[in-house]
Amino acid sequence: MFTLAPPKSGMLPSPTDSASDKGGFSPVETSIAEDDFLTTKPLDNRPAGLWKRWRQPPRDLDSIATQPSVFDDPATLEVYRPPKEYENTHRFDPAARWTWREEIRIVRKIDYRVLMWSSLMFFALDIDRSNISQANSDNFLDDLNLTTDDFNLGNILARLSFLIAELPSQLISKRVGPDVWIPAQMMLWSIVALGQFWLTGRTSFLVTRFLLGFLQGGFIPDVVLYLSYYYTKTELPIRLAFFWVSNYLAVIVGAFFATGILQLRGVGGKEGWRYLFLLEGLFTFVIGAISWFMMPPGPTQTKAWYRPNGWFNAREETIIVNRILRDDPTKSDMHNRQGMSVKMIYEALIDWRLWPLYILGIVHMIPVGPPQTYLTLSLRNLGFNTTQTNLLTIPSTVLGMVLLPLVCYLSEVINSRFITTIVLQLWALPLLIALYTFDSNTSQWVYFAVVSLITGYPYVHPIQVAWASRNSNSVRTRTISASAYNMFVQAGAIVYANIYRSDDKPLYKRGNRVLIAITIMNIVLYIGTYFFYTTINRRRDAIWNKWSLKERQEYLETTKDVGNQRLDFRFAY
Repeated sequence: MFTLAPPKSGMLPSPTDSASDKGGFSPVETSIAEDDFLTTKPLDNRPAGLWKRWRQPPRDLDSIATQPSVFDDPATLEVYRPPKEYENTHRFDPAARWTWREEIRIVRKIDYRVLMWSSLMFFALDIDRSNISQANSDNFLDDLNLTTDDFNLGNILARLSFLIAELPSQLISKRVGPDVWIPAQMMLWSIVALGQFWLTGRTSFLVTRFLLGFLQGGFIPDVVLYLSYYYTKTELPIRLAFFWVSNYLAVIVGAFFATGILQLRGVGGKEGWRYLFLLEGLFTFVIGAISWFMMPPGPTQTKAWYRPNGWFNAREETIIVNRILRDDPTKSDMHNRQGMSVKMIYEALIDWRLWPLYILGIVHMIPVGPPQTYLTLSLRNLGFNTTQTNLLTIPSTVLGMVLLPLVCYLSEVINSRFITTIVLQLWALPLLIALYTFDSNTSQWVYFAVVSLITGYPYVHPIQVAWASRNSNSVRTRTISASAYNMFVQAGAIVYANIYRSDDKPLYKRGNRVLIAITIMNIVLYIGTYFFYTTINRRRDAIWNKWSLKERQEYLETTKDVGNQRLDFRFAY
């Protein structure tokens, strides 16, 4: 194992010196020579610029991958040392060193073991969430004597119950562990999902919509919290991108499933959409049951009676734990089975520094939400049959699936959340203007092309989820902010579920006019968020740079500030 060089005198980086000025801790000078700080220089100093990044020579896989952090300074080590209650404390070692070869191999192993199964669970969630759209292509509304407004109300109830359940679900998950709560959630909602086989009319439709939303609420922030146990803050956005790719795969695979399953219409005197709900609900139930055995509590808790050797050996566990804590020392603040008090919840919710991201959560999807929700109904209104309608949803899904990892990767390469998230609004605006100009004489294929481009938008939600997580800077706030952000996203979905109305169809001129206005408003909000965070960072820099070395050290040792309140923390933007 590599060790630290003997301390001498001079300079040392403080709280995560590797963090940039766009998010992380600011540097502080202490008392160890920079040249003597490590036996080798582990910091990967590659520039963030895309062109310069491509021009960099290949990394030496046998060089040290360990990044400088607060744990390299004896003074700040004790400030940030993980408490004994933290489930991974026994693997914490400030002197641990590892190579890039080891780190890359372990991250790939985590991708295979953790990310792939998490994505499969999300795939199952979206199969059950999106199959209502395929059911629409099989005369679902007419079979149950439902109107478009009834359908809107069902979507509103699902979103509202999803929103209501977000925070309670996250709190339960924090208390019992995501590895226990997520599989339980999946099995519960799958029972309701397959129960839609027996729908009889408006009341049963609305009840099942509400129950589905309520039981699915909290699933996404639960999984995001679980993934944060394994990934650094720069790795998480890319992993969330691939996590959300399963959303698109669910739409594509679901379209093919629906094309076949809906052919069962008439079998046993039942409609095809009933078999769709039944079979896909059973699929989710099976995934939920297997998930009990596929989700260990954490990286150092993978051993079980059915997995006696665990997933990682002691060396791998040491690397996982120390790379995560070096990246974000606050991840040891709470145990993964530790619940939250009412005071902790309240303090997290009133953290005004995250409010701009919550506002963006409400509004950012509104411009593209209604066209996406009504895609299958719009295609049927254009004269396409059931099979054609389901297959014509695939091009926009493929486009979205390609753009999603691209924008998430770009956000980390250029180190900017603002630029890559405002792209959605800039993408939607000209297309919505074109859609507004269409009339009854517009070719159905032109309409299809424009709507497909709108619904194939660059999905920036994973970037904003990771943005909120990064700017939380504590397990407590991160737990609540994940739920709060997603609650605002669901609130936005409730808003856009009411923009397209029955008296405005089939072209929805009034609705598209509203979407154009909201898109312009969103562009202004994104610009405002950028200046909000840069202004806070500049003010903190001014205070920090005026302090002497002694004053900075005293602040680190005595401050009562927590999370993103700390003056040595810089917000990402």
